[in-house]
Formats: sequence, C-alpha cells, structure tokens
Amino acid sequence: MINANCSPTRQFIKRFFQRSLLLMLLIAAIVILIDPFFHYHKPWFGLKEVLTDKEYQCIGSLRTFDYDSLIVGSSVAENYYNAWFGNGFGCTPIKAIRSYGATADLCYLLDAAYEEHDLKYVFYSMDTSSLAAEPVPTYELTGCPMYLYNKNYLDDVEYLYNKGVLFEKIPYMVANSFIGDYDANNSYNWAQWKEFNQDMALGLYIRTAKIAPMKEKDYYQDVLDANIQLMKKQIEGHPETKFKIFFPAYSMLFWDNLYRTGDLEAYLYNMEQAIAAFLPYNNVEIFYFQDERDIVTNLENYMDTLHFSPEINQYMAEQIIAGNHRLTEDNYRQTLSGMRDFAYEIVHELILPYEDMIKVDYT
Repeated sequence: MINANCSPTRQFIKRFFQRSLLLMLLIAAIVILIDPFFHYHKPWFGLKEVLTDKEYQCIGSLRTFDYDSLIVGSSVAENYYNAWFGNGFGCTPIKAIRSYGATADLCYLLDAAYEEHDLKYVFYSMDTSSLAAEPVPTYELTGCPMYLYNKNYLDDVEYLYNKGVLFEKIPYMVANSFIGDYDANNSYNWAQWKEFNQDMALGLYIRTAKIAPMKEKDYYQDVLDANIQLMKKQIEGHPETKFKIFFPAYSMLFWDNLYRTGDLEAYLYNMEQAIAAFLPYNNVEIFYFQDERDIVTNLENYMDTLHFSPEINQYMAEQIIAGNHRLTEDNYRQTLSGMRDFAYEIVHELILPYEDMIKVDYT
C-alpha cells in the first residue's frame, strides 16, 4: 500500500507552498530593508535619502528622517536647495511638499512631523490659492497611496508586494546612492527637466475670452476663516517653532488670470486677512515677494503662470535669511495696497505687449 502522505503530488504541493512562502518572505524583507518610500525607517546600509516622488515618500520621510526644520509648500517650493535655509539659520531642514499646497494638506504634513520631532523653523511657502481651498485634507480623494499614510501595517501588502517598488524604485534608490551624484538637498527638485523662458510661460497660459464679473472680496470668507484657523492651530500649538511664512513671486500672467476669472479682489482680501491674523504672534515672521516687479514682469523667469526658475527660489531664500521683504503691523496694509495697484497695472498696461502671443479659450 502507498502512503498517501508520501505521494509525489502531495510532496510537490508541500514544496511549492514552502518555496512560495519563502519567496514572499524574501521579497517582503528586501522591501522592508531597503524601504524606498521610508515607510518603516530612514535609509540604512549607506543608502541616500533619495526623494523624487512626494506623494509616496514625503509622509514617510517626515516620520523617519532626522531633521529639526521644514520647508513647506506646493510644487513651487520643490526647487529650494535645503542647505540654503540650513546654512542660513543653522538648522537641518527637509521638505514637506504637497501638490497645489492646500492649507489642510500641508497642516496634515506638519502634524505628521510634530509626532516625533521638535521643529526649530517652518519655512512656509504660502500660495495665494491655498487660502481659498477647501479646509479638509485631500490625500484620499486624489488617489494617494493611503497604505503609506495610515498606520495600519496590515494593508502594507500593497507596498511589500509591488512590482514597481521591487523592480523600479529599489534599483533607482540603490543606483542614485552608489553610482549617481544625487544630492539630498535637491529633494523633489524638478527644474533640471524644465525650461524657463517667455515662450514657455506664454505657451502654457490659456486666457479666458471673457472677463468674469469681479467677485465680492469676502466671497471665500468661510473657507478663508477655516484655513486661517488651521494655521493658527499650528502656530499656537508650537510656540517653540519659528514660522517664517512667505508669499512667492508669481508671474504677471497669474494676476492677469485672476482678474479675468473675477478672483483678484477676493484673493487680495484673503491675503490681507491672513497676514493680519498671523502677524501678532511672536513666533511668526511674514515675507512678501509678489510685488517684486523686476521678477514678476520678466517672463524669462517662468515656465508657466506660477512656476519660477531655481534662481528665484534662491533669491527669495537669501532675502528671507537677510530679513528683507518682511511684513510688519506698520507696513503690510501699504504693501498690499501697492500690490493691488501693481496687479491692475499688469492687467491694463504691462500685459498688453504680450496679448498677440497669448492663447485664448473661446469655449
């Protein structure tokens, strides 16, 4: 009689499952040890902090890296060289970046950072549009990999057994660590693949054919108040942190678009209200660059309406370090009044020589 337990088929199945389990454990171990999204730990084995994919890596780096300061903002903040701020203020910063830079999303990243870190500085690039954004986080809504954001390790199977992670992200991290000249100060930097000039900026600006009625200045009041409260919660909750908030220099095409979509007065009002709310705090300094005429009106500095060259990033960092362009209780109203005049000068005068080169949407 043949022992069923020793049949070739049963032994084959047993060996198959044993080897499959061993392979799965090996794959999981490789992903955990290399951890290209820094979900479990900071880089080991001499690997570098290779940060190129903010939606997948930012939250992990905030939880596992060693740092004492943050550079916070949207895509316009990605091209800062971390050491500009690090050397200027004697700190060790990393970036907390979210596309579109909505206040609630950036505050979510700040909360993650504060879980395990005491921050000396937060260099906060505040987009004008963020004050009119919905005051709720949008990570899940926009399809971010929530298995990296939550702390439920049971759903990490999507990370541990991911073909893209195993065959693309891990080799990329290893190659950049030991073969390439990757510099962690350039985390998330995309400028090397872009061109900044007038043709690019004008080519990516689609102007509305009709000018919409101007909205009332308090049109966004409800979401504005909510976004201000989100920031005040961060500022009040962390008096030991110095918040250096700055409004970056958008191109004159941005202001032309605001005027034509009817948002100009509301956006100017939003900024004034936010600045007035933040200035009284002892741990807040605010810097303003949107009225930098030589930068804003020179489209050679831009690749579209918003995104400027790294040279502009460096200029703003240097000015913040030097304490220039700082708003105070005494000058912020005058500064924003001047910005209002400048915006209308753009619309009625400075943009006119470019009108024949601007694409128009007639739909």
